[in-house]
Amino acid sequence: MTRTGKIAGSIFSSMDRIIKSALKWFTIILFTALTVILTANVFVRFVPVISLHWFDEVVEMLYASLVFYGSAIVWIGKAHFSIGDWISKYAKSNRLKAIYRFFISTACFTFIFIFLIYALEITLKSHEFTPVIGMPKAVLYSCMPISAFIMTVYSIIDVVKGVFDIIKK
Repeated sequence: MTRTGKIAGSIFSSMDRIIKSALKWFTIILFTALTVILTANVFVRFVPVISLHWFDEVVEMLYASLVFYGSAIVWIGKAHFSIGDWISKYAKSNRLKAIYRFFISTACFTFIFIFLIYALEITLKSHEFTPVIGMPKAVLYSCMPISAFIMTVYSIIDVVKGVFDIIKK
């Protein structure tokens, strides 16, 4: 590998670690905030000391963000639930296994890219505001295209790796 290739690899590796760490900690913070707010809501129902009239909007935003950013970190780690790779063991050659994995990576990329396009469209077309806080709903929806973009980038990497695996084998 050339010196330039090693530097680029080091930069991508560092960016990968930063993205994974940021997503992990962001989802932990979102989960903690959601837990605190839900607990406060239960407490306030029995001891009505304050009004949480903003509760629904904030919980909706936190939950959506938690789901989509959490999905992105799980996507990166290839930890989504699946039925397993029971087809590869029946492939007669390593090249056939690589082709099968390339097909799966391409299908995943296609799905997440379509999701990215529609999520971006929904976010950009949203001009409404939330009724209580008055926050633009586009802010609420932004977790979808951001997480989809991250998943798309990692899917592209998987597809490219798949091409190289087919060529190598």
